[in-house]
Amino acid sequence: MKANKTGIDRIIHATFNSMRGIRLAWKSEAAFRQEALLCAVLVPIALLIDVTLVERLVLILTLFILVITELLNSAIEAVVDRVGPELHELSGRAKDIASAAVFFALVLMGVVWGSILIY
Repeated sequence: MKANKTGIDRIIHATFNSMRGIRLAWKSEAAFRQEALLCAVLVPIALLIDVTLVERLVLILTLFILVITELLNSAIEAVVDRVGPELHELSGRAKDIASAAVFFALVLMGVVWGSILIY
């Protein structure tokens, strides 16, 4: 039986798991790669443009929300695919709802970036 990790050991272990998850998402998920590259372009822009600190933080926050949502979407897709390859209404619903969450994260990002850059 595996002993539960506690304290700093748990934090270190969780960090390694998270880094592995990022590597796996990069290798297997085209949408994650695209959004990560979008962040690589937009974060420096957010740091360089003449906006208030709060606006800068909100711009970057929307990018984090997008990446977080994409990671959760990818995790849901992986679990659904693990359950079985056959078409099932609930499997399709889970994937479509997770995809809708990514869509709303993209819309949020577009609205916020557009609003801040225009005004």
